[in-house]
Amino acid sequence: MEHLHSHCVIHRDVKGHNILLTSQGLVKLVDFGVSGHLDSPLGRRKTHVGTPYWMAPEVIACEQQMEYTYDVRCDVWSLGITAIELGDGKPPLGDQDPRRALFRIPRSPPPRLRHAECWSLEFNDFIATCLIKDFETRPLVAELLSHPFIMQVPQDTTPLQRELVQLTSSMQRKVSEPDVTTKHGQFKSNRKSRRETTPTLENLALLEVLDEESIVEQLSLRYAQDEIYTYIGDILLAVNPFISLPIYSDELAGRYMHSRKSDNSPHIFAVADHAYQMMMHNRRNQCIVISGESGAGKTESANFLVQQLTQLGKAPNRTLEERILQVNPLMEAFGNAKTVINDNSSRFGKYLEMFFTATSGTVVGAKITEYLLEKSRVINQAPGEQNFHIFYYVHDGLVGSSTETDYHLKPNTLYRYISQYTAAATNVASMSLNRIRFKAIEHCFKSIGFKHEEVTSVYAILASILHSGNIEFVPKESEYGGDACTVQDTSLVTTVCELLGLDYTDILESLTTTGMVAKGEVIIRENSCREAQNARDAMAKALYGRLFSWIVNRISSLLKPDRVDHSQDESYTTGLLDIFGFENLKSNSFEQLCINIANEQIQYYFNQHIFAWELEEYRNEGVDAADVTYVDNRPILDMFLTKPVGLLALLDEESHFPRATDTTLVEKLNRNLTSPIYSGPKSNSSSFCIDHFAGKIEYDADGFLEKNRDRLPMEIMNIMRMSDNKVVKYLFQTPLTRTGETPVGSMTSISSSRASSPGGRGGSPGSVTVKSYTGRNSGTLGGSKVSLQRSKIIHLRGGGGEYSASMTRVQQTVATYFRYSLMDLLNKMVAGTPHFVRCIKPNDQKEPGNLVAERVTTQLRYTGVLETTRIRRQGYSHRINFSDFIKRYHVLGFHYDEAVSVSAETCERLLNRIGLSDWALGSSKVFLKYYHVEFLAQAYEKICQKIVRVQAYIRMWLARSRFYQLKWKRDKASVVIQKYMRGFVHRRKFTAVMRKRHHAAVKIQKVLRGQHARQKIWPVLVKRRNAAVQIQAGVRGFIARRNVKRLRSIKEEDELKEKQIASASTIQRIYRLYRVKRRTAQLREKEISYHKSKSATKIQAFYRMWRQRVLYRRLKRQREDYSDESKHLGKQEATNDSISPPNSTEASSSLVARTKQAAMTDSTARVFLQSPKRTAVNSKSDSPSKKIWTRTTIQVVGEARVEQMKKMYDIKKVIPDREADYYDEVSE
Repeated sequence: MEHLHSHCVIHRDVKGHNILLTSQGLVKLVDFGVSGHLDSPLGRRKTHVGTPYWMAPEVIACEQQMEYTYDVRCDVWSLGITAIELGDGKPPLGDQDPRRALFRIPRSPPPRLRHAECWSLEFNDFIATCLIKDFETRPLVAELLSHPFIMQVPQDTTPLQRELVQLTSSMQRKVSEPDVTTKHGQFKSNRKSRRETTPTLENLALLEVLDEESIVEQLSLRYAQDEIYTYIGDILLAVNPFISLPIYSDELAGRYMHSRKSDNSPHIFAVADHAYQMMMHNRRNQCIVISGESGAGKTESANFLVQQLTQLGKAPNRTLEERILQVNPLMEAFGNAKTVINDNSSRFGKYLEMFFTATSGTVVGAKITEYLLEKSRVINQAPGEQNFHIFYYVHDGLVGSSTETDYHLKPNTLYRYISQYTAAATNVASMSLNRIRFKAIEHCFKSIGFKHEEVTSVYAILASILHSGNIEFVPKESEYGGDACTVQDTSLVTTVCELLGLDYTDILESLTTTGMVAKGEVIIRENSCREAQNARDAMAKALYGRLFSWIVNRISSLLKPDRVDHSQDESYTTGLLDIFGFENLKSNSFEQLCINIANEQIQYYFNQHIFAWELEEYRNEGVDAADVTYVDNRPILDMFLTKPVGLLALLDEESHFPRATDTTLVEKLNRNLTSPIYSGPKSNSSSFCIDHFAGKIEYDADGFLEKNRDRLPMEIMNIMRMSDNKVVKYLFQTPLTRTGETPVGSMTSISSSRASSPGGRGGSPGSVTVKSYTGRNSGTLGGSKVSLQRSKIIHLRGGGGEYSASMTRVQQTVATYFRYSLMDLLNKMVAGTPHFVRCIKPNDQKEPGNLVAERVTTQLRYTGVLETTRIRRQGYSHRINFSDFIKRYHVLGFHYDEAVSVSAETCERLLNRIGLSDWALGSSKVFLKYYHVEFLAQAYEKICQKIVRVQAYIRMWLARSRFYQLKWKRDKASVVIQKYMRGFVHRRKFTAVMRKRHHAAVKIQKVLRGQHARQKIWPVLVKRRNAAVQIQAGVRGFIARRNVKRLRSIKEEDELKEKQIASASTIQRIYRLYRVKRRTAQLREKEISYHKSKSATKIQAFYRMWRQRVLYRRLKRQREDYSDESKHLGKQEATNDSISPPNSTEASSSLVARTKQAAMTDSTARVFLQSPKRTAVNSKSDSPSKKIWTRTTIQVVGEARVEQMKKMYDIKKVIPDREADYYDEVSE
């Protein structure tokens, strides 16, 4: 195996049967019939092939999951199973049927040895290592070579080979039966003899002992042999196998096409073929009714019927065939859900009509009609149940994709409407499967013909429903008292508005408030938390219900026949009814009541067609037939549907009472329903019981009224009509039909103007906009309009939701829609010839191979299978008028020119000539058994084939005769044509010869005349030519001399110009050099002067700084001296004052005056420093308007200082005047 895998070869059938032991003790792996070559050692394959018991789970999964693949590690699993085979003597599940083994291997834990304790730990560990279910973590063969169990084998295997030779030589060779292998779902075996099986009857009408035990025994025996289909006359019984069986291949489907029923075993394909043949033979529409309780396999049967009818119709192109086949998967995703009794339960009724041409029987289109979708499942599911499949596909398919941000779906987030799924731990397998199915749904949309914008709108609506379920409301204080609420997380409302194309304020207001019109007044009231939640849930249900209806109608419009080529008047239809089965749950509510009423109606139609109408025909026609008794469920339907005291009528009546409750409903039912079928509650509970044809069921009336009303506030309706999303806008602008569906139409017919639409933002004369009382300028309550001339707003306190304006007389209840749906369905079914398929559920645990007799007996009993078998065996299922019978079948017993009259005697003579028995004649009809019709149809087809063959031979003879006649005429005509043609050819040849001779003569004459003329004119020509030569020579010489002279002058001018240019260049070069030198000298002088001025400036700056410092120090010293003199003078004056006479004051004052005068003798002695006054000094460095404020003080300078200042003044004179001005300003 390691050698194979290293060379990119996968064996795929490793088992004990393919391991050989040679006479030398060598072990060989053989049989490479199903092996495959890989592109690389870890390449992948996806073919479902191998021997069932040894096949790995990933190989088995490829049969159901087309995109699943596996690698070489599937051989490792087979190696582990072979190890168990060596230990236990047979593979695990070896005693079971191969099909059941394929079913159980992926669903069971990895197998182990039966007596593991008898084997070594290494061997057990080796098996456990090989049998890891996740092949991604399973080791490769190269890794297994290092396992302890393998490593214990010695390098030298010669002793082991000798021991093996001894063992094999002591044993006898045994030839075993080859194992059953599978490839692409087809089981193959080379067995020459099959296992003996108990013979069974394919038609229960042929039972010798006709009772329930015999019927159940036959069904049980056939079910054990995987024969799940059984006939009851022309009715098919189908027992759900709960496993995929290889009996639906294309090869098997082709075997049932255009064949007799007796040629093949019972099959769902035979029903499709029979309906198709009856449609083409009788020129009448057909109807196939599939019935049974939930989980019995009705949906799968419908899928197989569609598949076979499409094959029979031979669609003109593969596109139409694929589109029709993609309808059922798409409808199952949107209309099916998981329940406690069925993982794929239909939660709606579906009637599919396929259109076929009248002449060739080619399928040209399809139409689908839906009935009573269980919308309440969107917002609430029972424990153990789930929402519609599409929500899980969209959740897992969009999360993590590139469009995740467009729909705001986040992983690991709890969504209330699918809380049982999102609250649980992440299941990788379920998530992967949902993503694969999401891709399949996208393929369905694309194949059927949906536009990309429509698909994205569908996803947006589904995502908005999931987000709206998470909108929670919290109480708030109301301005007017009473209950009021607000949204807890407004971001969710924003997300919903973005997905649906709505205005945030409108949707928020429509959820938290309610508007109504009462007595000419517009009333707006705030909702409580419960009322807001009800409005939210009603919006979600309405969105999904209308979206589902729109998808159904869109499919019908995309698949409708082309009326130009195939109008419906020129075609026949075959309808398939797939409706929800009878349900009896632990808690039965309004949905189960509607489902069971529909099943009662289907059963009534079955009883009428099989029993009532047939027995009535017997009585009217005077035919002596066995009187079969059956259970008539007409009283049950009367109790439900009659008016005004039927259950549905009473429910509607109570639903229109605002203050009615579920308890009052039960009380009303108790008062008005007196039928023994109905029984009221024994206590004060809100439950009641009804005895259905399938058994007695107890219903819980809790929620009946609310579900029947199905209220949708008008505010929400109106804001949906203003959506920017075209699909959402169409869903709510279009009125519903009487069956509660969206009518078939195109969105292109909808006006894009919001103002013109109902509930648009634009107003009209006489309309009043209902504004919010909260004072916000947010527009209307979803744009709702009230057509009143006068209105006023009244604010209510609290109150219940029973006064909601959405419960108007225009809106119908669910029960009303349901009643009309039943009427429409019956009209479609009665229009065609019915064919019945009764599906049986073998057990409630969904276990394959387990048929519970009691469970099957109950279903057979309430569906009337025993009575059906009796009437099919004893009665006449087909009644044909004398005229129709003779017109259709007279070719089977009379000569073509024989006169035939319409009478009973003619019909009897015809029946005898055909060789039929067990028929009966009435007063106006022929009564035939179910097998008579098939015999007559086959005989008629044979006669038609013979007639067609005779016509073909006659047409061939006529065509051949006409051909020979035409050939003789053509031969005769050809001789005449040839004669004239030969004459024409000879005349044309003669004319050509004569024309050729004429042309030759003309050419000869022309040559001779030319020769004569040339000889005569030749001397003149020579003389003229010589003269012309002389003239030309002279002219050429003159022209040459003139050209030479002109060239010389041009050359001299060029030389002169060159010299002038050279001189000018020299002058320019010298002048430029002169300018450069002069410019360089100027720049050098400027640089020298600049440096000189810069040096002088620096010297002056340092000199001024030095002078200022010296002056400052001297002034400071002078000030100190002056302070000392003042102090001394002050002391002297004080002394003088103390010793002076009375006139000493004047003396002292005169002394001071003299001193000051002596000190101020020179004007230069005045120096002003630090004056206490603020004086302005203009700065030359600044603008004239700018002033510098300084403080100066007048001080008296001594004579020494004055002399010094004079010297400084003389020094300052040496400085230029400009610098002197500067120092003057400083000294001032």
